[in-house]
Amino acid sequence: MDVLTSKIEKMRPVFEKFAANIYVSAIRDGFIAAMPIILFSSLFLLVTYLPNAWGFYWPSNIESNLLIAYNYSMGLLALFVTATTAKNLTDAKNLDLPKTNQMNSVSIIMASEIAFIICAIVQNKGGADLTYMGTQGLIASYLVGLIVPNIYYVCIKNNVTIKMPPQVPQNISQTFKDVIPMALSVTAFWAFSLLLMSTTGKNLPELIVALLAPVFSASDSYIGLAIIAGAMAFFWFVGVQGPSIVAPAVAAIEITNTEANLKLFQAGQQATHILAQNTQDYVMNMGGTGSTFVLGFMFLLLARSKQLKAIGKASFIPVAFSVNEPILFGAPIIMNPVFFIPFILTPMVNICLYKFFIVTLGMNGMMYVMPWVIPAPIGILISTGFAPLSFVFVLLSLVIDVFIWFPFMRVYDGQMLEEEAKKAKEVGLNLDSDEENAIDDDNDSDVEVSADGTVMATASSGASATVEKVDDAASINAGFTKETAVMVICAGGGTSGILANALNKIAKDRDLPLSAAARAYGQDMNMIQDMDLVILAPQMDSMKGNVKKITDKYGAKLATTSGKEYIALTRDPDMALKFVKEHI
Repeated sequence: MDVLTSKIEKMRPVFEKFAANIYVSAIRDGFIAAMPIILFSSLFLLVTYLPNAWGFYWPSNIESNLLIAYNYSMGLLALFVTATTAKNLTDAKNLDLPKTNQMNSVSIIMASEIAFIICAIVQNKGGADLTYMGTQGLIASYLVGLIVPNIYYVCIKNNVTIKMPPQVPQNISQTFKDVIPMALSVTAFWAFSLLLMSTTGKNLPELIVALLAPVFSASDSYIGLAIIAGAMAFFWFVGVQGPSIVAPAVAAIEITNTEANLKLFQAGQQATHILAQNTQDYVMNMGGTGSTFVLGFMFLLLARSKQLKAIGKASFIPVAFSVNEPILFGAPIIMNPVFFIPFILTPMVNICLYKFFIVTLGMNGMMYVMPWVIPAPIGILISTGFAPLSFVFVLLSLVIDVFIWFPFMRVYDGQMLEEEAKKAKEVGLNLDSDEENAIDDDNDSDVEVSADGTVMATASSGASATVEKVDDAASINAGFTKETAVMVICAGGGTSGILANALNKIAKDRDLPLSAAARAYGQDMNMIQDMDLVILAPQMDSMKGNVKKITDKYGAKLATTSGKEYIALTRDPDMALKFVKEHI
């Protein structure tokens, strides 16, 4: 197993390079930016159709009115994703241009949307068909959103623009500067669209859907689903945030299948598509990548070592809401040979069991999109419209997950017990149960076991330690003499929110001029220009180069963290505040 781990570690730079690619990032971040549209519109679907599970149906006129917001938000999703993808790629490519000669992101967004509309709308005698403006046009939207910024980039970099005299105001000059790249972008897609229709009889989104139909079908097979689930876990095990690599490749399939499931359900048929948006969130990644939902509770209730019990206590609530970095870095799971098999295997078993319930037992697939932070068992029930069999699936999958994780947890727990006993002996301590209880009963404990299993001797009297802590706090407080802004960036905004909240709380308690914000990578990155310090979570280490370009551009400082250090910062506000002071 150590040999395998060593070989996997050598592959990590390749995976990191792929994850940090600006085109992959633009697709991923463009789709993430559109998630509020998906979640918002799904609320109207829930109100409209979820009552059907209990036999209640709205009158047709009320149903039509309820769906207006859905049809003109989700129904135009591809158009919006074109804009968000183009915007993210523009921001990335602007980092390579001089500050005095930047691409105009607003102009690029407009040009991208015009180009996509030309490619996606089907003209007929009854008017315009908007079918491919929604989920079926997502892949085409990625292509348009990636190509248009490159047309602008070539024009701006090589000064292929209309140049105005220096006396002309800059805002007027910028308007003329954008004319040529916008004209080239729109004209190129207009000509391509005409050519495509004349030769194939299909527009761009329609042709892509037809060509990728086998891929869509394969993704719903047992093998395809197992590969997708296993790949996410595998990349995370290497230390590269798995969904950041796999999700862009399957996002369009997931959201298209979700809508298709709803249409099947509305037609009185079984929702048969397996791979939907929440399938990834709640089934493949139940409790986070690696399906660690049960593991936090197992550490808390079944572990004998102090380290794993401490990790369980700190992680079982976040993991329940799919924020599993505390357990990934705290145990650790990542790059830990003991956990390689269950970390990869559990998501694969979960998704195959889920497919069995749909294909063989007739359960409905997921037809609604819910936020990923909803606890997976609850999310599965809601997303499937409270399908009766979903209750059985949830219970059975949890039981199976426990059986998969338990033997490996027990082995690791035994290793931790041995290490803790060894460390205790090194400082002359005996950790048998009787003496340990005696120590616990003593108000001035001589022993402390940290979250990583380290056994430390502490002062027999708490007085000197208290004085040192007060002095240290005063020293840290003195370092904040001016307004300080901090941004914490992680993969989904989960652990970054915990750390930002800890910083804001201690700053408020001590009346310090410090404020912290949490963001998922790719979300509101332009906020960095107003930040003094950006803290990058360890799961985003592959994006360090991209983030550093932005912090360098705006003059902010960048601080990276290791796994256990980052988790410790989220749990210890004093340590977090000291970390900020040291890096500013």
